[in-house]
Amino acid sequence: MDSLTTGKYRHGMVQMTDAAKRADDDLSKSERTREAILSAAARLFRYEGYHATTMRDIAQEAGVEAGSIYYHFQSKDQILTEVLELGVRQLYETVSQIVRVAKKNPEDFRRTFALLIETHLTYLLTESDFTSANIRNYPMLSDETRAPHRDLRASYAAAWGNFLKEAKRNGHLRRDISITVIRQFILSAMNWTVEWYDVEKYPVHILAERMSKLILDGMCLDRRAETEGLKLTPAAPVNIPDTNGKAAKTRAEILRVAARVLRDNGYKATTLRKIADESDMKAGSVYYHFKSKEAIVDEVLNEGLSDLLSGVSAAVQKFDSPCDHHTRIATAIWTHLDFLFKASEFTSANIRSYGMLPNHFRERHRGIRHDYGRLWDMILREAQQDGAIRSDIKIVPLRQVMLGALNWTVEWFDPNKAGVEGYLSLPEFSGMLIKLLLEGICNRETAPSTGQGTT
Repeated sequence: MDSLTTGKYRHGMVQMTDAAKRADDDLSKSERTREAILSAAARLFRYEGYHATTMRDIAQEAGVEAGSIYYHFQSKDQILTEVLELGVRQLYETVSQIVRVAKKNPEDFRRTFALLIETHLTYLLTESDFTSANIRNYPMLSDETRAPHRDLRASYAAAWGNFLKEAKRNGHLRRDISITVIRQFILSAMNWTVEWYDVEKYPVHILAERMSKLILDGMCLDRRAETEGLKLTPAAPVNIPDTNGKAAKTRAEILRVAARVLRDNGYKATTLRKIADESDMKAGSVYYHFKSKEAIVDEVLNEGLSDLLSGVSAAVQKFDSPCDHHTRIATAIWTHLDFLFKASEFTSANIRSYGMLPNHFRERHRGIRHDYGRLWDMILREAQQDGAIRSDIKIVPLRQVMLGALNWTVEWFDPNKAGVEGYLSLPEFSGMLIKLLLEGICNRETAPSTGQGTT
């Protein structure tokens, strides 16, 4: 090869190398932009909700031109698909690895269980907006949108199920409640933390430690909760709205429809037009009864918690001091679940939508939520003072975890399927949750004695 040819060859190679480097740089820049878009979308979906987030919002959050986002993603649905996938994939792989290792050391059940709890909570609360976005949005998505993600979510549930089945075979878990209910109970308690956890109060590992011990051993001392033969009656709203007259009936119907729309879609995706359509009315007619969407939602939210607060208060006031605290707590749990699923259609709307409400809305309703929290704190504290529940449990975290486990049931339990093979009625389901919260998931015959350390 002569010098001229060699020179041309080297020049060509330099050009090819530079072109390849530019391509790599462009690819790297493109990938970085794509990752920034996904991260921005995950944050917005987590805090604002999928339905309320637009492509323009995502572009602005990611720091890219609104039109440029379509170079990377064809639609918001495509972005959602990747966010949901990433939200579970890494968590599933990590938990699966922990479960595989645990099979070699079945005697370390409690330690492994605590590690699984901490892993789930870490991804959910601090490690990944993707996991939180998945947990908070998935229940409000259409069946068509959820379909591609069911297998992965089922695989994650199966990883927990396999661990719990192995623990049951080894005598660590109670035998009177199915693994499915125990698994759902555990995941419910953890998933609801996205609605109340404050990283400034205490780190995730402290939350995980407290939650792990409560789930394993329950609230009670080393004995069965005294609730055998407990007879509970269906709850009923104390404040029944007046629906005499055509206008009052129409107003009540608008509120009921708004509750369903709010429950299923969230605040920002709830519009007056949607409420009117679902009520079979013209949008303008709604203004005859309410000044704005905010006025409707405000009343729905207030009704939901007012019903719950007055209903549970009335139920527990029947217990004069000194009282059977286990039965009192069981009655309060039963009543809470009855309002959530049957007695008040406004309660589930409040519970499901509250986390994504604008701050001014939450401020307006924070007082009644605090009143409800204080009611439970009083019930639990009096039980603790009389020795009915363990002295090593801190009351406020106990209440938060307990109500979280109850509230998240609206995302997976369906009382309308009672009678179908494998499905429980609401009374049966409530009874099982009462046992799990009072007594824990562990086999009391093999569980270690509860100590008096901080929980």
